[in-house]
Amino acid sequence: MAIVIARQLDLSGLERPAPLTRTAEALEALRPGELLEVIATDGSALEDFGTWARASGQDLIEASRLGHVFRFVFRKQ
Repeated sequence: MAIVIARQLDLSGLERPAPLTRTAEALEALRPGELLEVIATDGSALEDFGTWARASGQDLIEASRLGHVFRFVFRKQ
């Protein structure tokens, strides 16, 4: 089964809290079960997004890093 991303956000160059606020806004617009892919370069993104997902009840289904670029995939709850 292929993963279908409903929306992609490139938040490269933005620093906290902008990546979190923009991700939250984007998830609001999705239907439950849809996926959001987020690209970020803020060094605190890995910790911030994990903490935020747990606190907000969103499902962080993937978090990866390639050099200075982070990729996250969220499933809207």
